[in-house]
Amino acid sequence: MTLTTPLSTQAFHARVHALHPRIAVFDCDGTLWSGDAGSTFMRWTMETGLLVPEKTAWLNARYEGYKRGEVSELAICGEMVQVYAGLPIEALRAAAATFFAGHIERNIFPEMLQLITELQRSGCEIWAVSSTNDWVIEEGVRRFNIPADRVLAARVTSEDNLATTTLIDVPTDEGKVAALHRVGIAAPDCVFGNSVHDAAMLAIARPSGAFPVNPTPALIARAAAEAWPIYFPASVAP
Repeated sequence: MTLTTPLSTQAFHARVHALHPRIAVFDCDGTLWSGDAGSTFMRWTMETGLLVPEKTAWLNARYEGYKRGEVSELAICGEMVQVYAGLPIEALRAAAATFFAGHIERNIFPEMLQLITELQRSGCEIWAVSSTNDWVIEEGVRRFNIPADRVLAARVTSEDNLATTTLIDVPTDEGKVAALHRVGIAAPDCVFGNSVHDAAMLAIARPSGAFPVNPTPALIARAAAEAWPIYFPASVAP
């Protein structure tokens, strides 16, 4: 097997369990489920009118700039949360619940749900780290029995139960590592991610504990250089 030959599900699960992890860290979009819940939620809130036309036009322009490489990953991930300033937190959580149930839940990778369930049964502490907003991620990882206090996601402060523009965190790239450090996790036993924006987080896993899942081409290249085994769930296998 070459370094870029994907593991089978059986081999993938076996390698993870062989490490007897006590702390495991998972990216979410593309890793626990297919697709990008962050950008899909953004579009959904535009279509349903949760975002007013003025904010929709501004965010569309910013997102087009991001796709052209003119707006950074860090900036756009923060702005995709800040744009909801002034809306009630309860309304945003309700919207996230409706959105996830209708658009993302069906894309959950059963192989990842099984793995997390087995790890939890063995006493492993599971953390979710994502640059998508906390309303969507906290809703989504409830399907994996991951509590909100073990979610590190893009988030803003609230004032009088309304979202503000003040960012608390935007975990992407090295920011994912920084977010983990703030909760006392410097070297998790296992880390799982799907994109190059997870590479810094994958790199802090203990030996043999980095697992690119459903990796993008850029992460496949990094995995080959680092000798990280890769895995594709059945629904997205090449």
